[in-house]
Amino acid sequence: MPHRIPCLLLLFGILCLPGDRWTSPPLTEHTKHTKHYPSEIEWIKDTYPYFTYDRDAYLRATQEAAREHAAVQKTGTEMWRQVGPSNIPGRISDVAFDPVNPTIAYAGSAAGGVYKSVDTGVSWFPIFDDQPTLSIGDIAVDPNNPSTLYVGTGEANGGHNNMLGYGVFKSEDGGQTWKASGLENTSQIARIVVDPNDSQRVYVAAIGSYFHTDSNRGVYRSLNGGATWEQVLFVDEFTGAIDLVIRPDNPNVLFAATWFRTRTVNDYRVIGETSGIYRSVDGGTTWKQLGAENGLPDSDRLGRIGIAICRDYPDTMYALFMTASGLFGDYYGLYRSDDGGENWVNADPDSDVRHGTATFSWYFGQVRVAPDNPDIVYVLDVLFMQSTDGGATWSYDAGTHVDYHALAFHPENPQHILVGNDGGITASIDRGNPNSWHAVPQLANTQFYEIGLHPTDPQQFFGGTQDNGTLMSQGPDYWEKILGGDGFYVLVDPVQPTTVYAELQFGGLWKILRVGTPNAAYTQALSGIDENLPTNWSTPVAIDPSNNHILYYGTDRIHRTTDGARSWTEVSAPLVSPPAVSGLDLFGTVTTIAVSPVNPDVIYAGTDDGNVWVSEDYAVSWTDVSSNLPRRWVTRVVPDPADANTAYVAFSGRRWFDYEPRILRTRDLGNTWQDISEDLVDAPVNAFAVDPTDVRRLFAGTDLGAYMSTDDGQNWTLLGNGMPLVSVYDMKIFYDGQTLQLVAGTHGRSMYTLDLSTVPSTTQPPAAPIEMATLSGAYPNPFDHQVTLEYSLSRRGTATLDIYDVTGRQIRTIVNTARSAGTHRAVWNARAVASGTYFARLTVTADNQTAAQTMVLHRN
Repeated sequence: MPHRIPCLLLLFGILCLPGDRWTSPPLTEHTKHTKHYPSEIEWIKDTYPYFTYDRDAYLRATQEAAREHAAVQKTGTEMWRQVGPSNIPGRISDVAFDPVNPTIAYAGSAAGGVYKSVDTGVSWFPIFDDQPTLSIGDIAVDPNNPSTLYVGTGEANGGHNNMLGYGVFKSEDGGQTWKASGLENTSQIARIVVDPNDSQRVYVAAIGSYFHTDSNRGVYRSLNGGATWEQVLFVDEFTGAIDLVIRPDNPNVLFAATWFRTRTVNDYRVIGETSGIYRSVDGGTTWKQLGAENGLPDSDRLGRIGIAICRDYPDTMYALFMTASGLFGDYYGLYRSDDGGENWVNADPDSDVRHGTATFSWYFGQVRVAPDNPDIVYVLDVLFMQSTDGGATWSYDAGTHVDYHALAFHPENPQHILVGNDGGITASIDRGNPNSWHAVPQLANTQFYEIGLHPTDPQQFFGGTQDNGTLMSQGPDYWEKILGGDGFYVLVDPVQPTTVYAELQFGGLWKILRVGTPNAAYTQALSGIDENLPTNWSTPVAIDPSNNHILYYGTDRIHRTTDGARSWTEVSAPLVSPPAVSGLDLFGTVTTIAVSPVNPDVIYAGTDDGNVWVSEDYAVSWTDVSSNLPRRWVTRVVPDPADANTAYVAFSGRRWFDYEPRILRTRDLGNTWQDISEDLVDAPVNAFAVDPTDVRRLFAGTDLGAYMSTDDGQNWTLLGNGMPLVSVYDMKIFYDGQTLQLVAGTHGRSMYTLDLSTVPSTTQPPAAPIEMATLSGAYPNPFDHQVTLEYSLSRRGTATLDIYDVTGRQIRTIVNTARSAGTHRAVWNARAVASGTYFARLTVTADNQTAAQTMVLHRN
């Protein structure tokens, strides 16, 4: 069990390891298993108990959320402030250089959108934030017109949350504006290639959904720059295209890699006889599979395949093959061709590459060859691997992080490379040789699972993250790791804030004294809990608001400590139902626990199979109150901060057929429930919070952004000004009697705060109509160095116009004076700041009115 790992390994070794790796048990290829992994868990969490969903309904919900997000950017008054981290980035799925102007580069985040650099990768700013999805599979720059970009959405790696893509997007102005370009049913896109001789000819390799069997996968071709598409290679409904390369000197020649991969509720396959390499010599019209007659492996155990072709010596190609070792993909072989793909040989007969791979190499599957030297080849896996002799010998390097997914060569100096991994972007000016790496620190795309707040300091934040451990802020946008692995629940002792309870995946709970200091002390905090009991990927832990020594922990039952986690006792029987599907052993865990802040005898628990339980007597007895609730994964039970009889329950789950409630409220300890989510976006709800100063004001974090209701759940509106349409996994409210702020942990764009005094409340409505202060627009937008802001006042008042960057840092005040009624203009000269997204905020202080405007500074 993970919580029995020795402390030395935890504090040193696991800090360098991805969190979903070190707990892996040996498993067979496609069998039931007791430890499911992030991608499976997120899928089952969203689809239980149907194990499928209405994809069209989810796409419609995405469109609805995108429309509301666009409207909020124009009229919304609230302003989210990003508080980091940006010095501990999250997963990057692709990187690309501008082939004409290599000072420009692009990066795709697994769940955080597209970033652009105009200084050869030193600094980055987001350019995709107005789009309906931020999950990025691949980026392509038109080699003939580098202002034209294509983005394939839906991360294709398949190792984690598999957030849905929305097809292909196209920009014709370097990322300043975008338009949808079709293929929205492909779910995940692995590669986009533009014909170097004909910009109208574009190819897409779509792996398709890992969870649906359908025909929306394979290789697609457009002959009109993405206006329409035709499917030119389709193998079967289980097999998609995972890689694609084009011969630079003869673009009629293409190679595509196909991958058989599918998941059902208790069957999981990453290999199959339809995995292979196909070649087309007529621009994608017809394809022929290459096989043993060409020297390639002939096996029905092939999994993911990566392909690379040398730019300057296009007869030389490499193909990286994965197979299956146990359940998970493993290295099979690296093959090389020196005659344009006709004949292949094993370039790594001693399997030296295996030393840098994992037991789930299907998560990577990337191979690259230097554009100027066919013997310099790279394999991207857990480690960054390089050979300078065509695969005969290898060097292995962890760089600045592990888990590598992308590599781009500077078009004029191939020794300069950019690499994307689970820790952001890493650069090297020495071909990636060991000790040549430097990380790009300022990239706010961290993926939070859970967050924690300091009880008295509104600027102190904690959070558990995907693959970057548990983090703690240590000043303005500077964070440090306080625990390794994947991070989940993190609780700050409300009486002694230097004591923190932090958690690894599958419930590995640790107590940290003097957190964040050189003499911090770590104690494993699970004494008394049977290690054989099932634990969830995100195991719930809750602290009693009235007693900092009392905590609750969930396995398939509830455990309690009354001595600060020195010892635990069971305080409930198992709270789960028999498995909904025979043989499915994932289910059987508690997913959320909450103690009433009004009456600590009232305790709630929710489970992964849709059960909600309540105890009214300090866990002596428990009552199942689930009979009138949806049978969906329970993500949160939240007691009302003012009434012990009132609580809220939130559910995950994408729509299957008819509408199902996502948030319900009880006012009688669960005897009856009322749906309060009918007006909410039809997407999984991950988080929920109640304003302690106004219990009619409610907040929900969903897969499609953050929402607020000011009327007790009758109506919901998107809180989207300053935050892209990113998944919100956790929400908490800080209130110390003076400061009232909402904190959101996003799964792809780090953490945000929102000053709730700026947001309309049912108890304190705005003192003047919103028309008092309006920002009419910014011209031009995007702009090069100077922008004109136009604003209007309905009557005379003192106006302040401030400029902020994407982190919420104030850059400049350009207006601070009394103004008469009417329209006014102000000019911001931005020569002294870097390219990026900025916000103008107009405040009329006497009337408590605000308005906001987003601007993009783009250096030409």
